[in-house]
Amino acid sequence: MQDAPSLWRAMAGPLEQRVSMGAPLDRDLVTEVAIVGAGYTGLAAAYALQKRGIGSIVLDAGEIGWGASGRNGGVVSSKFRLSFPLIARLHGLDTAKTMHRLAHDGVRAVEQLIDEFDIGRAQFEHTGSLRCAHTERALESIKSEADWVRTALGDRSMTVQSRAEVTRETGSNGFVGGVLSADAGTILPLEYVRGLAAGLVRRGAEIYESSPVLDMHRAPGHWGVMLRTSRGTVRANQVIVATNAYSNLTAATSPFTRELVPFRSAMIATERLPAELDAKLMVERRSYTETRRMMKWFRKVDGRMLFGGRDAFGKEGQTAGLDALRRAMVALFPELAGVRVEYGWSGYVGMTFNALPRVGRSDERTTFCLGYNGAGVAMASLLGQHAAALALGEKPELALLAQRGLKPVPFHSLRAPGVRVVAAWYKILDAMGA
Repeated sequence: MQDAPSLWRAMAGPLEQRVSMGAPLDRDLVTEVAIVGAGYTGLAAAYALQKRGIGSIVLDAGEIGWGASGRNGGVVSSKFRLSFPLIARLHGLDTAKTMHRLAHDGVRAVEQLIDEFDIGRAQFEHTGSLRCAHTERALESIKSEADWVRTALGDRSMTVQSRAEVTRETGSNGFVGGVLSADAGTILPLEYVRGLAAGLVRRGAEIYESSPVLDMHRAPGHWGVMLRTSRGTVRANQVIVATNAYSNLTAATSPFTRELVPFRSAMIATERLPAELDAKLMVERRSYTETRRMMKWFRKVDGRMLFGGRDAFGKEGQTAGLDALRRAMVALFPELAGVRVEYGWSGYVGMTFNALPRVGRSDERTTFCLGYNGAGVAMASLLGQHAAALALGEKPELALLAQRGLKPVPFHSLRAPGVRVVAAWYKILDAMGA
């Protein structure tokens, strides 16, 4: 498997120029912890184990960065889909404080990994993220959230912007105001995941690409789990499953698919913008999201407009969702009507029933970490390390993210038509301005 054609792939250069992670697994090995999946989660877990002096082996079905870690929008955010006021209302203020800390710890995890492995090519910029309100009602809602976070949590990193400020910064007249979250940034996601893998290999980590785990079963003794690939096996004491929305690739990890509702996310990138447009659009170089239920997001990369959003109706390889993204982009930025789209790609996001990531044990030998709900760069970089701690018997403070055992999505077989119905209804509400 190779990573999807994308702007990230083009910016990373020819595949043969990258640091090789090695050939597929072709022999039988023994390790303390086997990690299935070499995205941010699996590599962060390997990093945490390596720091503790614990041996691990990482297996991936494709090449480093071929999945979500190399296809996402490259937004490093300090948030969950559930707002902190809602978390406090449902679960109490102390829980909201812990969740708030975890959200910001995710950004710190990215910063620390980039510094430690000197991943300058990832071009991480701590620029903040601006949430743009499409109606006055939406603006009041996000202003209220910012006020609550400031007064209840003592966090002054969220500030309100007026219509004029948002128009000046974005170059679009489509918004009535917004809220800036300062503790956020942007990154080149494929360079980040490759940089992590290369740094770990330089320190002696074993990472095997093109090695899908075909089955996992129990074995006697300390090395109590046997993982089989097409050409080799790994016997391990503990296993960390870090396959997220791509858990359905093999029977070995398919049970974890039932924890998720995979949702297609698509992106387009334009040709390099003319100088006058480049100087007008998104002048602060942040990431930007909107408040519609079927949210779109955008940023500038390499002098281009990058525009993305959820696409519940399309499948990978189909262009209908990409065409819809172009129409949405031009609706917000009419000046881009004559600008050519050069890249379009998609991938899957792991959504959960409660809109929060999940990390826990499915049994005494297996730890899982999944369901980032579209905010995985920072959360996966953090929670992969917590998954490693769980695998070693430690008990990190995870608040609402901790889960005992697997809890499949109800009526999981109906997830695809259900997502389409909900998405269609959301589009109607967005069109009505509700």
